[in-house]
Amino acid sequence: MKSFIDVAHDSHFPIQNLPFGVFSPAGGAPRVGVAIGDFVLDLAVLEERGHFRTPEFQGGAVFSAGAINPFLALGRPAWRKAREVIQHLLDSDMPTLRDDAELRLRAFHARKDVTMHLPARIGDYTDFYSSYHHAHNVGTMLRGPENALMPNWKWLPVAYHGRASSIVVSSTDVRRPHGQIKPPDAPAPIFGPSRSFDYELETAFLIGPGNALGTPIPIERAADHVFGLVLMNDWSARDVQAWEYQPLGPFLAKNFCTSISPWVVTLEALEPFRKPLPAQAPEPLPYLRAPNDFSYDIQLEAHLQTKTLAAPHLITRTNFQNLYWSIAQQLAHHTVNGCNLQPGDLLASGTISGATEESRGCMLELTWRGANPLTLPNGETRKWLEDGDRLTITGWAQGDGYRIGFGEVTGRILPAA
Repeated sequence: MKSFIDVAHDSHFPIQNLPFGVFSPAGGAPRVGVAIGDFVLDLAVLEERGHFRTPEFQGGAVFSAGAINPFLALGRPAWRKAREVIQHLLDSDMPTLRDDAELRLRAFHARKDVTMHLPARIGDYTDFYSSYHHAHNVGTMLRGPENALMPNWKWLPVAYHGRASSIVVSSTDVRRPHGQIKPPDAPAPIFGPSRSFDYELETAFLIGPGNALGTPIPIERAADHVFGLVLMNDWSARDVQAWEYQPLGPFLAKNFCTSISPWVVTLEALEPFRKPLPAQAPEPLPYLRAPNDFSYDIQLEAHLQTKTLAAPHLITRTNFQNLYWSIAQQLAHHTVNGCNLQPGDLLASGTISGATEESRGCMLELTWRGANPLTLPNGETRKWLEDGDRLTITGWAQGDGYRIGFGEVTGRILPAA
């Protein structure tokens, strides 16, 4: 398949991808679009022209909204139909959009000229702790290697509920937070800005149709409720976290800012990169078992740019397949007690770390809690992130001559207020 829009071979956004996002053109209101090469295709314009008047859309206008929630609620038949219509219109052999100069002028916007917004109105947000190597590394720091994993970790997808109101779109600056900190040699906690500012390389998925309160989603149908994935950076104040997390887990150390990428890559686009979920031991309980459970081969990287570094420096290279618990298991466990999910809810993976040092997905692991500072190409060192640093996460699945990419999620650290 080839689009009449020129797309570079290493672009994250070929016709095989078509990720959804919410954007504003210059002087215009937010609406839904898809990324294609260096452009955004305005789906509200195509909707106005009648290209989505099919039974799957139930007669509604969904793409002129300032969020994709109405589209999410329609479910997979509408998602697949939209993808089919958009790919048909962009096909190099199809004249409908290619040869209509007036429509092209209205429908295409240069990505560099638009403002991106959060793709969805996120009502609830849950962050899992699903990477074995991350959990083992952190547990080793706290309890030693023989007690690294808590007894429940291989029996259920551990998670905490985060703060949806402080989720921001990529390129939003993040301010260093204040909180209580208990230095090891101090008799009492102190109050002040975090001294151990960290990133967490994660992905997250958006919920489409939800479930009624009291009605779990069985694992066999979990994927029907997942629209697509974004990149995520769960900014963390490690010193605040160390003092506050017992007994109820993360609170102020995590809820001050969480960044996500603006483009949502659909499960349909990722289907060619689907991989079997590796065997789990012990075998999960029946409600967490699916005969064809899956992961994805998605390359993930984190780059650090300091105020004096000439170019962003690669500090993490890992893969989505390093997650122990699958998307389907996370969702099934989340609802097994009858918890009701809603369109636009965000469920995150937790830090994705691999078995090697360079695949560790946060500063906590990379520097081993500050004991082994990173040395950057210009001689600077980092135990933790500093004011003025910019952290950028990117990711893609590599196909034969094309990439299914996520773009990036990036943010710069501002001094504490």
